[in-house]
Amino acid sequence: MSYRRLGLCLFSLGALVVSLSATPASAKTIPVIDDSQLSASTTSIGGARTLPTADTIPHFHGTSLNPHDGVTYGWNMAGVDPSTNGSSTIEVDVYPMVVNVAGLTFDGNDILAGTLSSPQFATNNYGSTPFATAAGSFPNAPALVRGPGGVLSQGDAGHPLQLEDATMRAQFNKTGANGYHLLLHANVKPTITINVPNGAGTLLQSGRGVIFADVSYTWWGAQIQNLTQSAEPTHLPLYLTNNVLLHIGSNVFNCCVIGFHGAGEVVGHGTGSVNGNGQQHVQTFSWASWVRPGIYARANGGTDWALQDIHALSHEISEWADDPFVNNKVEPWLTPTAPQYGCTGVLETGDPVVAIGFAMGTNTTDQTTNPNGTNSFDGFYHPEDEAYLPWFMRTAPNTTSEPTQSPSANVGRYTLMGDLNPFPGFRQPATGC
Repeated sequence: MSYRRLGLCLFSLGALVVSLSATPASAKTIPVIDDSQLSASTTSIGGARTLPTADTIPHFHGTSLNPHDGVTYGWNMAGVDPSTNGSSTIEVDVYPMVVNVAGLTFDGNDILAGTLSSPQFATNNYGSTPFATAAGSFPNAPALVRGPGGVLSQGDAGHPLQLEDATMRAQFNKTGANGYHLLLHANVKPTITINVPNGAGTLLQSGRGVIFADVSYTWWGAQIQNLTQSAEPTHLPLYLTNNVLLHIGSNVFNCCVIGFHGAGEVVGHGTGSVNGNGQQHVQTFSWASWVRPGIYARANGGTDWALQDIHALSHEISEWADDPFVNNKVEPWLTPTAPQYGCTGVLETGDPVVAIGFAMGTNTTDQTTNPNGTNSFDGFYHPEDEAYLPWFMRTAPNTTSEPTQSPSANVGRYTLMGDLNPFPGFRQPATGC
């Protein structure tokens, strides 16, 4: 089984609604992590070879020629081939997780309703957005702050859509009356309780006083991997936590991973090995944490404004859709907006645009004042922007994706936000390392 990591330092956040299950240490004794150490990252775990006969989610195969290196890359994505203008619905099995760490309980049920009502599963109008990330003084603070919104996916204006559906439709320019859709149907499954042993997790608090769980990435990945062994291969199991972030290695301040997605061949499901003859079970999966305003997001739309609520979830679902089996390779790319990933050759749509997002929908979950008296919430959800296939494939001109919002340009966008993304590197194809 393999995984890919999203960390916020992104791979793949949770809103921290903390309920006391025991008498915790005083907040005065919980270490404060400096904002300079709060980088967001995500990862992926594993990867799996899949055949048309494999028992797994609906998916399709395509190829793209990269004119820069002359290589034709093959890739798999979730759902049906957009060229058919068809629609598919994938079942998402949502497992709320109760995580007990150092005397505090982080209950995924506290943010379950808010997640199900979020753009990830509910429909919204993606024709425009009231706010979007602005560069600020990037890479210096204040950076990645709240800026004005505007036209988003003009081709789908007036069409109520789920977030991932809107993302995929714009990626392949299948907007408006087109029948292409990738829909997600949520099934709430029994709650899973995880007791984190001493040495595998601790508590930290942000500079705004928001307390969150800080768990070992290696230990947590093993727990999720074990859970996937009993999941349904044709569904996407989504393990949902609330303000549970991960650290890499032994340093608890080497933080934070906020989500990951992965895939692997699963043995048995009670029937013994099914490897061979193309009949193997290939299980895709995702873990993402809700992130409370005030962990990353500074007050009043300041630095890392969009790093809250479903930011990690939107990252992981988008990456799962474009790379469900964690084996889509591309020419290595590098971007100053996500230095934590270095030079990487994977098609991971959220990695280049970590902490860049926009406002969508009405969010009534976890809209509370920070312990230090400031306010980081604003009543919206904050999906992440997503980089598109033509960006990774160095396609220019881009005739694959929805045109940008600029009427005179009439060229395909390289990310969902198009002209709203504040960085010039996303108005042109990726560059090498």
